[in-house]
Amino acid sequence: MPEDLSKLSVDEVFRKLESSRNGLSEEAFHRRIKNYGYNEIPEEKISPVVTFLSYFWGPIPWMIEIAIILAAVIQHWEDVYIIGALLLLNAGVGFWQERKAGNAIELLKKKLALKARVLRDGKWLEIAARELVPGDVIHLRLGDIIPADIKLISGEYLSLDESALTGESLPVEKQVSDVAYSGSIIQQGEMNAVVTTTGLNTFFGKTARLVEKAETPSHLQQTIIKIGDYLIVLAMVMVAIIFVSSLFRHESFLETIQFILVLVVASIPVALPAVLSVTMAVGATVLAKKEAIVSKLVSIEEMAGMDVLCADKTGTITKNKMTLAKIKPFSPFTEEDVLLYAFLASQEESKDPIDDAILVKAHEKLGDLTSKYRITKFKPFDPVSKRTEAFIENSYGFKVSKGATQVILSLTDIGIHKEMEEYVDRFARKGYRSLGIAKTDRQQKWHYVGLIALYDPPREDSAITIEKAQSMGVAVKMVTGDHVAIAKEISEEVNLGKNISIPSSFLDKPDREVKSIIEDADGFAQVFPEHKYNIVKLLQNSGHIVGMTGDGVNDAPALKKADAGIAVVNSTDAAKSAADIVITRPGLSVIIDAIKESRKIFQRMNNYSIYRIAETIRVLFFISFSIIIFNFYPVTALMIVLLALLNDAPIMTIAYDHVIYSDKPEKWNLHNILAIATMLGLVGVLTSFLILYIGIDEFHLSREVLQSFIYLKLSVSGHLMVFIARTKGHFWSIKPSMPLFLAVIITQFIATLITVYGFLLPAMGWNLAIFVWIYCLIVFVIVDFLKVRFYKWLDQGKLIF
Repeated sequence: MPEDLSKLSVDEVFRKLESSRNGLSEEAFHRRIKNYGYNEIPEEKISPVVTFLSYFWGPIPWMIEIAIILAAVIQHWEDVYIIGALLLLNAGVGFWQERKAGNAIELLKKKLALKARVLRDGKWLEIAARELVPGDVIHLRLGDIIPADIKLISGEYLSLDESALTGESLPVEKQVSDVAYSGSIIQQGEMNAVVTTTGLNTFFGKTARLVEKAETPSHLQQTIIKIGDYLIVLAMVMVAIIFVSSLFRHESFLETIQFILVLVVASIPVALPAVLSVTMAVGATVLAKKEAIVSKLVSIEEMAGMDVLCADKTGTITKNKMTLAKIKPFSPFTEEDVLLYAFLASQEESKDPIDDAILVKAHEKLGDLTSKYRITKFKPFDPVSKRTEAFIENSYGFKVSKGATQVILSLTDIGIHKEMEEYVDRFARKGYRSLGIAKTDRQQKWHYVGLIALYDPPREDSAITIEKAQSMGVAVKMVTGDHVAIAKEISEEVNLGKNISIPSSFLDKPDREVKSIIEDADGFAQVFPEHKYNIVKLLQNSGHIVGMTGDGVNDAPALKKADAGIAVVNSTDAAKSAADIVITRPGLSVIIDAIKESRKIFQRMNNYSIYRIAETIRVLFFISFSIIIFNFYPVTALMIVLLALLNDAPIMTIAYDHVIYSDKPEKWNLHNILAIATMLGLVGVLTSFLILYIGIDEFHLSREVLQSFIYLKLSVSGHLMVFIARTKGHFWSIKPSMPLFLAVIITQFIATLITVYGFLLPAMGWNLAIFVWIYCLIVFVIVDFLKVRFYKWLDQGKLIF
């Protein structure tokens, strides 16, 4: 086993590692891959066989299995074979759907995988963290999740959150020669380190997971529970009545129990959570193609209901491509001095947009002058100090610093406060962001060198995208740490308005006053990360579903608090881990695309819920009342199993159905869902009794043929119900997707052939089958018109449930 590098001194590490000061060579990298493998923790995989067998374990499979045993006891061997085969087939379909959804989630996890800045062959590269090997030199900065166990080799310090490792909430400071562990979050500082151990050999034993489960039930989960409870109560009441009535009629106890078990299986919406999960998983893959990666599936529902979006100015509304617009030197310094000292206070490997803008301008204007200075020590920017600092080696040695204008002013004692404020305001009115530059003299006394004005222009599509969001019922509020004047300028350019609030205007104010301020504001300026959390909380307390964008480690609390936390392009690992959705393309347009797609997914889930409730009421009530009132079993236990399989298995294709997204935020309206579903279900009960009457009194069908006749009616009407439930308007208002349409045609073609030719069920011939189809289609059109009218009454408040 190769030597543990963490136990060596920094000098020993460098001596042990070939070319480590320039990073590993490609040859060394491949050699170490052979020794150590990739830096990844293999997840505990459940065997596909175990997954498949799990479909035979649980209350619902047990009920079917007990029904099979009872069929064997009463020697209904045909039922035993057929129901057993159907159980296997159902397990196969469920297994396939789960694997498909699981594969979709795996793809999303890979897209959210950690990245690392590594030195290879003398060049800084960004690679997947899983490709790190011991001996790699990596650069770490604020907001990173440490991707492997490391030894710090250069830089000032790191302040780490090791709570995931130790449970200790206080930050831990690390310096050169210290060891830091995989999974720690960098809260302050910037350093270089050498990778010592990776993968399973790390102290933590696993890298931080970016995709995690919701800790509390979402609105979706709560809704599923309520729908399930509603249908279970109905099923229990009906089967209890059937059981009691069978006892009074002295019917076979075992046959009654077998029938009741199968009826309960058909009535309880066991597939509801699976269908909704598959719908969200499929939708998540669509969102990923639009460059919005979902880390928590339930966040899709929250995104669909979002009515306020707090959007970061930088990188979301603006381009996040800083350009150095103006330079203002303070006497006796020149513009070249300001640019030079700003250059020395910047760091190329940080890849910070501000540093990049300064470096580009310095190389352009100063040329070789920048190479004459040697930086011996560098303190990177952090949110507490709000400045960078570099130690420069020359004949006497001096320090330079760049940062927030007021912070730099606090270092100096020269009376330039008014002049500085005047230029900061002047730059701000043009939408420029000001940074102060300072340096020390021979006595280590600080002098304010000057200001640099940086401009980050709005994206070309921001104004149009904001207008589109507002037309969809989403209020966009700009959030920025910049000066109020800058915020107002950018806000006006993108047609948001000039009502910009600062935290002091609403913090520690009465609730009624706060609500008015934050709801009326077009944006918030001079905001620190902790203020974002309060803004989200206040908006939520006012009844809003809030989306919040962020990219830094200190944005994590606000992203977690938001109903839909959105990590934008180039976010830190900590922000990604806290967010519900990670955006991989800059700008607001991708967020709007995510809202549209989320609302489509919500529509599909809502449509399926209506269908499932209506279908349960229709089948359960019709069968129950037929037994209770007429002492007639309209279908057999086998027919109920066939009905459940042929109607539920293909319904998974609703995940691909065509829908039109709503122009308003979506939310679960159980009142309307239960009202429309109950209406459709009860109408289905009446039309089922009508065709039962026709079969008995008009066609004089035998008991066996009548059951096949009723089975086909229930099957065909069941899938036609899908086309009724999927739209608020008439069924032709939105064209169904081809997968859904073909699923209905194929399954009902199979159901028709089974009843016509007597495969598994008594044969009834083509004449009766054609009559059933014509009857179902006529009823389908009539019910569709009733549905449209019913929705209008609901919207007008004429119906109270």
